[in-house]
Amino acid sequence: MAQRILVIDDDTDICLLLRRFLSKNGFEVAVAHNGVTGLTVLEDFHPDLVLTDFKLGDMDGATILTRIKEKFPHLPVLIITGYSDIKIAINVMKQGAYDYITKPLFPDEILLTIRKALSHSQTHEQGAQAGGDTDNGSAGTSRRKSAQVQYIFGEGPESTYLYKQVDLVAPTNYSVLIYGESGSGKEAVALEIHKRSKRASGPFVAMDCGAISRELAASELFGHEKGSFTGALAQKIGHFEMANGGTLFLDEVGNLPYDVQVSLLRVVQERKLRRIGGNREIDVDVRLIVASNERLIEAARRGRFREDLYYRFNEFSIDVPPLRERRSDLLIFAQFFLDKTNNELGKQVKGFTPEVERAFRDYPWPGNLRELRNVIKRSTLLTEGEYVDARTLPFELLNYDKLLFPEPNTVNVVPSSLQEAALMPSYEAPPVAKPNVNSKVDLKSAALEAEYEMILNVLKQVNFNKSKAAQALGIDRKTLYNKMKNINLSN
Repeated sequence: MAQRILVIDDDTDICLLLRRFLSKNGFEVAVAHNGVTGLTVLEDFHPDLVLTDFKLGDMDGATILTRIKEKFPHLPVLIITGYSDIKIAINVMKQGAYDYITKPLFPDEILLTIRKALSHSQTHEQGAQAGGDTDNGSAGTSRRKSAQVQYIFGEGPESTYLYKQVDLVAPTNYSVLIYGESGSGKEAVALEIHKRSKRASGPFVAMDCGAISRELAASELFGHEKGSFTGALAQKIGHFEMANGGTLFLDEVGNLPYDVQVSLLRVVQERKLRRIGGNREIDVDVRLIVASNERLIEAARRGRFREDLYYRFNEFSIDVPPLRERRSDLLIFAQFFLDKTNNELGKQVKGFTPEVERAFRDYPWPGNLRELRNVIKRSTLLTEGEYVDARTLPFELLNYDKLLFPEPNTVNVVPSSLQEAALMPSYEAPPVAKPNVNSKVDLKSAALEAEYEMILNVLKQVNFNKSKAAQALGIDRKTLYNKMKNINLSN
């Protein structure tokens, strides 16, 4: 029986192209042109996978994802998004989306991602069936990690320091708090700590606290007994029990509801828990590693996170630097992901052309290692020769400077075919505006206008190359980006 895919997109051309392409590859396809219709079709069609655009006319990707997961929590959802919205896409993945696909869409990439999502879903269902009447977690929020998972630290000074911290804390039983931007590799670092610890033979269980609803958070952590609340049709083992004797990794722990934080503090202190609706206390022996992309002490001062829980977690803290601060390791990471993708696709791509290496160095990588991995997976899939060349890279990566400082009234994307035109996102170039300064003459406004003029003049002289501009101004790229943002040059 053919597997079913629901496509939700307000672009009728994209719906038509996807329906034809997926049907030719053996799938049964239904389409909807807005979120409300998509949710209605979802009830009747019962798809095996949903492929939805992030920007719909009546709702955004986060909303429709939430609505889908409320009714079908294990249904894999793929988000279609523009490359400039990659940060949004990453956040939606944290809410439970399986993966995202960037425009322009490439058929082979779509098919590969869909098959991986369906394979992942089938593996989860088989695992649930093997567990009988006990539900051991939700897809997308709980993942057991094999000791064979590989991670590369790099060789630069930031990577060396990170490695030393992991090596130092791993043999202890300290709770560890990991900070880092989305996609920077926090979970991989947590897994490395587990693998180097005395608990390496025990389970490593990961839970994404940003991907579960407030109502289910306590049940996911502590489990529940059958009949303890509406919808509790079977006994559920929580993540703490699943990780007993090993390590529990809580990603984005700051998203946990305040009342769940109270229960979590008790479990951390006493190493005992009660399932929801249960009377028996259960001993748990778990090492906790938690992660956040915001400083939890700041969240505690604003009343969003319990300060006593923060101090329980913060026995040792690690900062995972973003990829833009690990430039010396960029090509090491790129080759690592290329080798893994070669194995996955059965290809033998050797490396990257000098133009691609330059583009990698110039790009700021807002999605960090996750974005680099996805770019390389896509480029390797499209590469026909021995080296990844610039033609396989996303337009936005090669033209980042032009997108940040576009020429007025110019067209940035020229489709090479009708199909590419139908699948390619539209882009309107925003004008570069001079900052508004107070008409009152004062030192601050004068300095702001002088800084604006100097930065703009230097950028024009170097054809808006940020690396050269930063060098000419005697500052680093990060400082330059911050200054451009402050004076409204980064539209």
